[in-house]
Amino acid sequence: MKLQGILASVATPFDHTGAIYRTKVQHNFEKWCRTSLAGFVVGSPAGEGSLLEASEKLELLRLAAPVVGASRLLILDVSAEGVKMAADLAEQGAEAGAAVVISSVPFRYRETAFAAEAQANYFRALADRSPVPVLVNNSPAATGVDLSPAAVAGLAAHPNIIGVVESGTPPGRIQEIRSLTAKGFAVLSGTDAQFWDALKAGDNGAVLTTASAAPYATIAVWEAFRTREEEAGVDWQARIAHPSHLITSVYGPAGLKHAMDLTGYYGGPPRLPYAPVPVEARAQIEDAFRDLKG
Repeated sequence: MKLQGILASVATPFDHTGAIYRTKVQHNFEKWCRTSLAGFVVGSPAGEGSLLEASEKLELLRLAAPVVGASRLLILDVSAEGVKMAADLAEQGAEAGAAVVISSVPFRYRETAFAAEAQANYFRALADRSPVPVLVNNSPAATGVDLSPAAVAGLAAHPNIIGVVESGTPPGRIQEIRSLTAKGFAVLSGTDAQFWDALKAGDNGAVLTTASAAPYATIAVWEAFRTREEEAGVDWQARIAHPSHLITSVYGPAGLKHAMDLTGYYGGPPRLPYAPVPVEARAQIEDAFRDLKG
């Protein structure tokens, strides 16, 4: 399986009661599938994954799968602290339409003496049990754990671990991982604001939150790299830098959802304990996304 291009880390639509808004899930996927996005990550932090029950993640897959079809990837976030929970969800997710699963690094026991060994065991055991390939999500800002390139290379030796998403780490890390892993091992950027630099460092593409609200802008960065148009790539990267910062680091899923409402998708309300962004934040997001089309 070849992983490349732009994968959108998608929001989860809720209605005013906090329930999954089924028709809006399908509405968003129908619109995303009119673009050249390579795939979608369901149940990620951008999709308020920690607030979703396993059954809800599976429901999202079942709603998306008929719309997405076989030409694009559906990836399910199965992040958990234990192998059983993650592997059970991976098995059910594969039946519901997921072609790949992704997991963040377990972090509850990160300060213990056996943390590194347990984290490696987690991914290897998940990959042993998962009927579909596994992606590692290395996101130190979220977990407090930063897998070293050597640790990633160790996991890459497993035949069912096909890549890593590097979120919030320096673009130079990509070159180091590349030097330690086989050519077919995918290295993807998870940092919207560093995507262009990550591409130049040798990554295969990206898993981006901004692609949920403004897919064409993120695709433009990718296409500029593919066609070696440096000026265009730098320009598009600059255009998405501030908007992406607002909907990831500053306002999170609530900010992403407001941006989606602005660009023709359904964002709607976040799920409690998140609250809709306040008026001042809305104005900032509206200004930042004024020239980015959905």
